Amino acid sequence: MTSHTPKAILLDIEGTTSSISFVADELFPYARKHLAAFVAAHPQIAAPILADVPGDDPVATLIRWIDEDRKETPLKTLQGLIWAQGYADGTLTGHVYPDTPEALRRWAAAGLKVYIYSSGSIAAQKLIFGHSVAGDLAPLLSGYFDTTTGPKRDTDSYARIAGAIGLRPSELLFLSDMPAEIDAARAAGLQALLIDRAGGPADIHSLAEVLP
Repeated sequence: MTSHTPKAILLDIEGTTSSISFVADELFPYARKHLAAFVAAHPQIAAPILADVPGDDPVATLIRWIDEDRKETPLKTLQGLIWAQGYADGTLTGHVYPDTPEALRRWAAAGLKVYIYSSGSIAAQKLIFGHSVAGDLAPLLSGYFDTTTGPKRDTDSYARIAGAIGLRPSELLFLSDMPAEIDAARAAGLQALLIDRAGGPADIHSLAEVLP
């Protein structure tokens, strides 16, 4: 499935390690419900984030962005802070597919480092894996990347990630359920596999199929 054994694996989250519905049906509504109250309760934290949100009513803009599933960094940052409260009090638990922790442990045992690249903020990524339904998976991960590195459909983003990790692009294997992201990664020289957990046309349908 790969041209040669990679030295590290880069994982998308939604549709790859975790259910898309978890983000859409649990995380987004939770952030939407608590956004205004969080901003009011934490003005010093929220102020610099809101300064990067256009419009006369930044909170209304942020709520609209949630409804539109916009990948805006201020929104992702604020969502991460709101979700942190939900994870801390046990209201939220990060969804991962059963083959995700199994794969992470298998890759770790094989000496492969695993990184995450998601449109969700790094803080939000750490929460999903640190408070997952399978327990704390953070020790199995070596690093995280989000939209501050660049858009996920931008070839340059993948080149920057490989450089940050300290590997040649060809030594990094990227897994995602989005064909456009796979195309961008391959254009940057990465190995890449398209996953479709519903069984549709793809390179793989489970993380169990990936190395070693």
